[in-house]
Amino acid sequence: MAGEGVISKRDFHKAMESHKHYTQSETDFLLSCAETDENELLDYEEFVERFHEPAKDIGFNVAVLLTNLSEHMPHDTRLQTFLELADSVLNYFQPYLGRIEIMGSAKRIERVYFEISESSRTQWEKPQVKESKRQFIFDVVNEGGEKEKMELFVNFCEDTIFEMQLAAQMSDAGERSAVKEESEREKPDEENPEMGFFSVTTVCMALLALRYNVMLLIK
Repeated sequence: MAGEGVISKRDFHKAMESHKHYTQSETDFLLSCAETDENELLDYEEFVERFHEPAKDIGFNVAVLLTNLSEHMPHDTRLQTFLELADSVLNYFQPYLGRIEIMGSAKRIERVYFEISESSRTQWEKPQVKESKRQFIFDVVNEGGEKEKMELFVNFCEDTIFEMQLAAQMSDAGERSAVKEESEREKPDEENPEMGFFSVTTVCMALLALRYNVMLLIK
């Protein structure tokens, strides 16, 4: 990169070949999609926004579809063929694929899939959240009956929601402070931090849905 978010087409070609993720035909196709200026420089950020993000959305939807089908038809030989072909796609999206089970209006368990953003995964790995998970597992193993375990789970959901929100606020404050120090003389036109398909708020909403359904079971 030239420090301005641009890269020469030649260097872009070399970078793709060095990663060895693409076949020659795939590399040639991507290069044919790349638009350069009069100096043969490619705006990498624009290229990613134009091609990578839509492809990522499509890939995630494919991963959701195949995951759902594999759970409903685990022994279907035709499906196994597709799963083998899409193995790399499934492995890529697996860490970002969240799933909750909720009680539908017909009193049937329904599975809901959602994408976990990178920021949410980061918050989930914060020390205070990991400690809550550890303590929850310890309590469940050592406590008594099923009702007590359910109540522990509800409390865990509430604590996790609070801790993730707090961790996100602290992280945002730290990022804003770092940006301010780096650009004291430059005032940005607007703040528009890049977020994943689902934010921390979405994960919190998912946990709230879990809490609601667990409360129904307790009652």
